[in-house]
Amino acid sequence: MIAALRILLSLAGALWLASCSASSAPEEDWPAPSPALWEVTSPGGQTGWVFGTVHALPDDLEWRTSTLEDAIATSGVLVVEIADLDDPSGAALFADLSETPGQPPLSSRVDDDERADLLVLMEDADMEDSDFSRIESWAAAMMLSSQVRSGGPRNGVDRALTREAAEVIGLETISGQLSLFDGLSNEAQADLLHGVALSHAANTSQQVLRAWLTGDEAQLIAHVNQSLDVSRELRRVLLTERNARWLEDIVELVERGRRPLVAVGAGHVIGEDGLVALLQARGFEVRRIE
Repeated sequence: MIAALRILLSLAGALWLASCSASSAPEEDWPAPSPALWEVTSPGGQTGWVFGTVHALPDDLEWRTSTLEDAIATSGVLVVEIADLDDPSGAALFADLSETPGQPPLSSRVDDDERADLLVLMEDADMEDSDFSRIESWAAAMMLSSQVRSGGPRNGVDRALTREAAEVIGLETISGQLSLFDGLSNEAQADLLHGVALSHAANTSQQVLRAWLTGDEAQLIAHVNQSLDVSRELRRVLLTERNARWLEDIVELVERGRRPLVAVGAGHVIGEDGLVALLQARGFEVRRIE
């Protein structure tokens, strides 16, 4: 697993991909924005848009384009993963689900050959085994990722769009999303933990962010596949099953003439399991307009 894991997790402020961690490079170092945007048309002629987002960005990074602004202005409703990212119940629920007394040392929860990367991540996050004596591995992965991330969730695309939208629909709740992670097997949680450590060691977050910013779909797909191919459970629980559930709501909104702008983590949009491919398989015409 590498930095693209952060594209797939989506609770801003605590998690990855949904998801990537962004460095604080100067604004002039970033390329001109052209993130991928698709227009979708149902067999009945109703339209909508699909836009892959990033949940944490550096200060002053420009990601808006005139094409995206036109889609925002024309859309009738914004559809995101979670409508209320600032719900105060989320922190309390995270604490409740994440804590189980008597956890083994965090550094022992990955294989021997994976431990060195995890120890580096823990050191850089200024955390140690004793900090996780009650914390399950999935939650430890999120906490460590958040601790070393330099891009801010307040700058995330989903939050910016939500602040401006007249109507917002969430595809999931904070409770439902956290329950997905809490329900992962110990093996999958260890894969997640190691993936965050490898992401930090590889320091590829800026590459992933640049690929998103320039609409480099092929590079983003490669990152996501490389990340999730090592764990069928993570791919199934965090990606394919969620996309299949979301698809039904998105199809209904388009066919009802709501003109939805679907703005979810970029890892959910691209690739053979992504929403774009799933909509095409349902008979929708999908046209990339940026």
